[in-house]
Amino acid sequence: MAGTDDEQLIDLPPSAKLVFKVLEYNGTLTQKGIVEESMLSARTVRYALERLERIGVVDEDVYFADARQNIYELTPKADLALENSEAYAD
Repeated sequence: MAGTDDEQLIDLPPSAKLVFKVLEYNGTLTQKGIVEESMLSARTVRYALERLERIGVVDEDVYFADARQNIYELTPKADLALENSEAYAD
């Protein structure tokens, strides 16, 4: 159910799941860092981050080393989302 409040990680497109995994493995990254690690286009990464932020598993903050960029990291809710997704996979 895209766009609803009960949307979960398992409901997201593959690009959003890949961005989630990149952040899970690498920790905090800028959008440019996510693009480099995932090999997705910048536009695809932007869309994936929007979807992940909408379900509350990614936080966006100012990257103080370069204020023109934002930095992204997983929220504590991401652990719960991951557990729920793995439960559906079984």
